[in-house]
Amino acid sequence: MQLQGGITFLKGKARTRFSLFAKMNCLIIVLFIPIIIVYTYSNNVTYDVVSNELQMSNTKQLTFLSSQIDSRMNQMKDFSHVFSKDPNVQKFNGLRIWEDRYDRMQTRYAIQEKMVLQAGVMDIWPAKYAVHSQQNKDVLSNYNISPEKAPEYDEDYLKRNISGQWTYGDGSNQSTDELKSFYWFYSDSLAQQGKLSGSSIVIEASFSYENIQNMLDTYKAGGQGDPFFYHKGDAPILNRSADKQLTSELIRYLDGKSPENTTQDVVKLDGNTYFVSSVKSSNLDWHLIDVVPLDQILGPMSFSRNLFYFSMFLLFVVGISASILLYRNVQRPIKKLVQGLRRVQRGDYSVRLHSKDHNEFSFLFHRFNDMSGQIQDLIENVFNEKIRAREATLKQLQAQINPHFLYNCLGYIINMAQMKDEEAVVSMAYNLSAYYRYTTRMERETASLQEEIQLLINYLDIQKLRNGRIDYHIDIPQEMRTQSVPRLMLQPIVENSVIHGVAKSYTSGEIRISGEISNGYCKVFIDDDGPGLNPDQEDALNHKMQEPLKEEMGCGLWNTNQRIIHQFGNNSYLYFTKSPLGGFRTEIIWEIPTVDEHRNYPYTQGDTQHANDNSRR
Repeated sequence: MQLQGGITFLKGKARTRFSLFAKMNCLIIVLFIPIIIVYTYSNNVTYDVVSNELQMSNTKQLTFLSSQIDSRMNQMKDFSHVFSKDPNVQKFNGLRIWEDRYDRMQTRYAIQEKMVLQAGVMDIWPAKYAVHSQQNKDVLSNYNISPEKAPEYDEDYLKRNISGQWTYGDGSNQSTDELKSFYWFYSDSLAQQGKLSGSSIVIEASFSYENIQNMLDTYKAGGQGDPFFYHKGDAPILNRSADKQLTSELIRYLDGKSPENTTQDVVKLDGNTYFVSSVKSSNLDWHLIDVVPLDQILGPMSFSRNLFYFSMFLLFVVGISASILLYRNVQRPIKKLVQGLRRVQRGDYSVRLHSKDHNEFSFLFHRFNDMSGQIQDLIENVFNEKIRAREATLKQLQAQINPHFLYNCLGYIINMAQMKDEEAVVSMAYNLSAYYRYTTRMERETASLQEEIQLLINYLDIQKLRNGRIDYHIDIPQEMRTQSVPRLMLQPIVENSVIHGVAKSYTSGEIRISGEISNGYCKVFIDDDGPGLNPDQEDALNHKMQEPLKEEMGCGLWNTNQRIIHQFGNNSYLYFTKSPLGGFRTEIIWEIPTVDEHRNYPYTQGDTQHANDNSRR
């Protein structure tokens, strides 16, 4: 007994040490997780702040560029208003009244000089002006001044374009090599703007798309974006170094979105993320778009984040490697020593441990081998028989009276007596006395199935008094009840159903015991509606019934199976499966012996005790 106690102590210590490997790995993980979570949160906050600041800055710059374009267009409109009131312009519209050719030339020259001067003032924004006289059917402009290239008056052209708004076209009344431009027509007519009165002066102001292109180039040189001017249905105005493939994909996106006055969107194109800002011009129905690659701008932050994660990964690998190294050099020898001790505890004293390393564990292994050999010699000579006899005596005493079961029943009797429930007291006392009278009678090793059933009735009535949820049904044919079976064959199995089936669920409580005779075999089925076992557990339990008894497995079911085999032959056995009630089913199957084959196997008291042990699934 001291030997067993020592082995158990070492077993507990070894289990504690073996769990150190898992504890170290858990500690490493617990240390890493908060660091990664805090850093990820901090990095996300920083990323969001930088992104928001970038968006605000980009929008402000784009708004400033749009205001510059609108300012230059407003200057052109203001000049058109003032220029239409100029005396020379008014005189130009009525030159047919005077026939003084010199005066006419002087007037035309003064008008053209003023338009050229105005265009020269805005040197970074080249502008074109033209004065259309409806009365004289004549045109003056600051471009194509030579007579052979001078533009011709076109009444339809004026009617088609005098809308009071800026328009975008190619100047169809001019030479074909003219670039696309933005046009605005102003009439000095007192009638509604955008209408021709027949004698009006129409001031035409225009500028080439190159003006906007120049401003886009200047804007791009001072930032990291790729700006362009966009209007749905027209070809966009790009900066001269624009990424045309990216711009075409973005235009397809904008055509389906129809941006508002000012928008900010994050768009993913070809696997890359871009920040798209849009500002609408107040004079034109066009949008100034800027595309900023977020991955490029926020690249250093992403690189720093990835570097941190890579460093944490390396530290994690180093930590796990150190843990594995500790496991191989410390935990594995301890595990091998524990396995050897467990084999010794199961009675295998032939186990020997070997180590290729020369360290402290090799000394322990050598001493363990000496100890195992000495124990094997002692067991074979003397102690093996004495230990078995002592264990058999202890198990017999345990089988006679289960203290816990008895105390609970006596406690129930006391409670019922205090509650003046005499019927419950009498019923419990009667069933308890009948139960212990049968279990403590050791003179006979077999009994009739009827006697076993009566014991089950006593036992289940006791359990039913203690637990009102329990309901049992016994349906065994009368011709089976005369069969001679090993004593205490059914009680351990039913007790197993009560403890591990009914007691483990608040909704279950039914136990059904049935039997049948077919093809020369008797079959008893014990069902419960408890949680049961999964198929893998059922297969493992059925497999254990075919193996020798092991220390870690309960001996009640195994011993019952062995007693049935010894009593009725190798065709008799226990089998475990799922119950029709939804829980666990135990099938007891034995071959009906003939008169000549009938035998009464001489059990020992220890075997009887095994049948009454509280088995564990």
